[in-house]
Amino acid sequence: MRRNQFVNGVRRVWVGLALAVLACPLLVSPPVRAASAELPTVAAHTAQPRPTGSFLPVSTAAPTALAATPPQSNQHRITDLMGSNGWPDSDDDVAVWKRMGLRWGRDSAGPGQADSPDSPMDVSKSGPGDVDLASVILRNNRNGIKSLIYLGYTTPWNAMVAGDTHSAPKNVRYWERYVEAVVKKYSAPPYNVKYFQIWNEACGEMANGFHEATFWHGPGHRDDPHESAPYLNAMQDYVNRVHIPAARIIRKYHAYVVYGGWPDQGGLNNYFAWLEYNSPDQHAKMIDWVDYLDIHYLGVDDLEALYQRYGTSGKIRGIWQTEIGDAYLHNQNYLPEYYFDLAVWAMKRNWNDPDKYVSLVYHWDGQLVHRGYPRTYTPSGRALITLRTNVSGVLASFDHQMKFSPGLSGKALYSGNKIVFQVTGAKGRRSLDVTDLSAPPSHRFKAVYIDAVEGTAVPNADLVSSWQGTTLSLQFDVPGPKKDLDGNPQDHLGYLLVTPLP
Repeated sequence: MRRNQFVNGVRRVWVGLALAVLACPLLVSPPVRAASAELPTVAAHTAQPRPTGSFLPVSTAAPTALAATPPQSNQHRITDLMGSNGWPDSDDDVAVWKRMGLRWGRDSAGPGQADSPDSPMDVSKSGPGDVDLASVILRNNRNGIKSLIYLGYTTPWNAMVAGDTHSAPKNVRYWERYVEAVVKKYSAPPYNVKYFQIWNEACGEMANGFHEATFWHGPGHRDDPHESAPYLNAMQDYVNRVHIPAARIIRKYHAYVVYGGWPDQGGLNNYFAWLEYNSPDQHAKMIDWVDYLDIHYLGVDDLEALYQRYGTSGKIRGIWQTEIGDAYLHNQNYLPEYYFDLAVWAMKRNWNDPDKYVSLVYHWDGQLVHRGYPRTYTPSGRALITLRTNVSGVLASFDHQMKFSPGLSGKALYSGNKIVFQVTGAKGRRSLDVTDLSAPPSHRFKAVYIDAVEGTAVPNADLVSSWQGTTLSLQFDVPGPKKDLDGNPQDHLGYLLVTPLP
């Protein structure tokens, strides 16, 4: 999925403004209070199957019932994939994050040597609110939230483009001093941060025709990107002066290198060229100094391209997206569809490390919850609560053949002892059949159709379920489309949950 030219421009302005205030101490986050009340619970429809047989899986406590269940160390949940840019700034915010299933945070460390080469190194602050990073990390640790610290940018007095913090450092030693201060402090106890990201969206010539990236400026930089001259040494300067020097320090402290995030406008072929560029100065390719590849605002198909090129050989530890959403969140279906699709994909891509595949929403405050307090959830925030609530169990692949009627599409996973079908449908009577799937030994199961955004049972769905032989059949009425934030109709997104009964 790619954004159009207008959306690209809007994001550049919005993100640029947000990141430009990273070092401003006057922008302090407002106090946060408790989140709004829980969504209503769903009263499930119960159907009585006719056939005999065994339904798989019957219980997470009976591993022999589901051969696809991974070993205990690999029992993943959908929340392992989920996080956001920014931090929860209070215990109340932590509760909000947990309701939405967010398990990862990402923000900066700084401000570094802000004034001169002789100024003291300060890496105690983070984010536009200039919050105390040590307190944030300790709170995250107490609450099972993992932290990704990104390293950037150049201090104005050390910038190759005068005063431009998004340009390469003139003196690499001062850049290394900043990186070492951050990694040495926060990789050690009691913080124990394992992941550090180098820069953000460094890129030269863009696939969309721009000569220069938003966050990587060369000598020909102009405020209007259409007027910027090509940055001919963009790759060499980034690899030699920023990435590999920082990566060497990160690995020295036994932490992991996360690439800075390849922007959607950059084009994957350009990304491959950067990763495989063999620096004569560093005697290495950049891919040799990356543990986790990272892209921004792309789709699962693009993750697959990276997996096939670098993941199947074990060259990298994992593939992340540290920014997703933004303008896409105008469509309330985007996040639940993306994360469910990611989980289905990951289950078949050697998900042998809980941190192997991670995607972070940009940004939680203002996009998943409305700004201010008490916290109230946007449609995308409510959709994450529904996803976390209804796909809460240990995941396993669902490999049975599914047949959708015209006007309906979807995917499925095992979540604990139930099957979860995520279905998108046009208004009308629709059906789903699953073949080669035996019924539960008890001959009993329940089926329910839930709105994927609101988390409530779809009204007047007239859900009818049956199990004939080894075929599970579900028929139901899909409601009409919902309008997104731009007023455009979106087909209804829902979950069909099928759970065995004793």
